[in-house]
Amino acid sequence: MILLKAITPETALLFKAVRLRALADSPLAFSGTWARETRLSDEEWLERSRRWNGENAIGYLAFDTINQDDACGLVACYTDKDRAVLSGHIISMWVDPAYRRAGVGSMLIDRAKNWARTRGITQLTLMVTSVNQPAMDFYRRVGFQMSGRIGPYPNDPAILEHEMLLPLDP
Repeated sequence: MILLKAITPETALLFKAVRLRALADSPLAFSGTWARETRLSDEEWLERSRRWNGENAIGYLAFDTINQDDACGLVACYTDKDRAVLSGHIISMWVDPAYRRAGVGSMLIDRAKNWARTRGITQLTLMVTSVNQPAMDFYRRVGFQMSGRIGPYPNDPAILEHEMLLPLDP
């Protein structure tokens, strides 16, 4: 059974561990890099966990109830007020390979959707790299669609990022 917990200052070091695992496992899926984020101090991880647990942002860790010492998934969402409609932007979505296709990703997205709805957010957005077809397929399965907006991936301009949108029902 999977349990989702909000990222808090109390879980900052677990958050750090799963984020670094995600960056090592899927380096082309994130704008951050393992090399940069391993240099962050524990205090910086604590501060990030505070920012990702407030009115304008939330982060969740997924745990298998059999092994609650190690997270098996991660997602974060923040409000994006720079758009024509109030949006939530999904970042840091990752599921441990041993838990993929077991519903963990859908649970994480659903929790982010619920958080967004409580804030009056009417759509979720995310960016996915052109070389990450499994992620694009997953996002389509949970309702996201390509917006048509593309741009260079920050860590390698030879790779494109595609924006995907998910309208939220009130």
